[in-house]
Amino acid sequence: MSTFALSAQQREFAAWVGRVGAEQLRPVVAAGAPGTVNRELIKAMGDLGLLARLFPGGSVSREAASLDLCLLRESLARVSTEAETALALQGLGSYPVLQSGQDEQVRRWIPAVAAGDAVAAFALTEPEAGSDAAALGLAAEPDGDGWRLTGEKIWISNAPEADFYTVFARTTAGAGARGVSAFVVPAERAGLSGEHLDMISPHPIGRLTFDGVQVHRAELLGEPDRGFRVAMRTLDLFRPSVGAFAVGMAQAALDAAVEHAASRQAFGGPLKDLQAVSHPLAEMATRTEAARLLVYSAAAAYDAGERNLAARSAMAKLFATETAQSVVDAAVQIHGALALRKGHLLEHLYREVRAPRIYEGASEVQRTIIARTLYG
Repeated sequence: MSTFALSAQQREFAAWVGRVGAEQLRPVVAAGAPGTVNRELIKAMGDLGLLARLFPGGSVSREAASLDLCLLRESLARVSTEAETALALQGLGSYPVLQSGQDEQVRRWIPAVAAGDAVAAFALTEPEAGSDAAALGLAAEPDGDGWRLTGEKIWISNAPEADFYTVFARTTAGAGARGVSAFVVPAERAGLSGEHLDMISPHPIGRLTFDGVQVHRAELLGEPDRGFRVAMRTLDLFRPSVGAFAVGMAQAALDAAVEHAASRQAFGGPLKDLQAVSHPLAEMATRTEAARLLVYSAAAAYDAGERNLAARSAMAKLFATETAQSVVDAAVQIHGALALRKGHLLEHLYREVRAPRIYEGASEVQRTIIARTLYG
């Protein structure tokens, strides 16, 4: 773990997260059913106080701390990608409620998320609105003191098993990003249904169908037609932490490759003595540390209240996720066929590492964000 921008207390916390993740959470992960929400795992993280750390100082507040979130995600990813993902999804689904919700909604949902008693989900993507998130088509038609939602969401993590969804819908037709509103929608609401989707890595993810789902004005997050701002503010917080997830996977792959290269004998000695192996290991270590520093820098800037963070968040996510893909692939190459066997750590990471280059803004989107800032 890098010491950049970290206090002794933060380093101790990261080490503790890694220990409890390995000793207490991995057995709960193993006992769960792949591809479904592991409520026992979420409750265990709540009992350990990990979910409360999504909120500053372990308390319910209107702001989240990016560096703490990055420490949590990196430390968990090194020992259990499933635990890391479950924690991250709790934060992603609940943060819009935390930062933009009315007091009643905050009181209803945030303490339950922190305790591990409620499962959250972030419902933004649609079949025709992925990277172009402003092209949302889920219709929110006025209905009395609220709206009715009609349409579909897809690739929604924790769907259809979440207890509530942060939903982004079109309240003004033809207005692009300026005509989107955000709502918190309880899962039991009439007209809301869903199905699981099978992915390359078995996570809880699915499709949601809204058939005239009623939402009340009290369930509006922020202002009408200003929901896109709610989504982007959430993604500005979470993009560096996606990078932290990637750094954790890269570090796990690097650790496995270093250990294997030291113990595997070939051509009269350990693999590590071959330049064809030692130089890739050096490159993997350098890129992983560079990614970590970029992630921590972006997170620290967020916590310091710096403005114009979009490019820094984009750089952190872009570089860290691309690095993780490269490091995991190189680690597989160093291991050879051993790493291709189902159940091997690197076989698992090879499947896990691909998605972060797509979700919460694909690498191409991050490059576009960065390039735009170069011209003011």
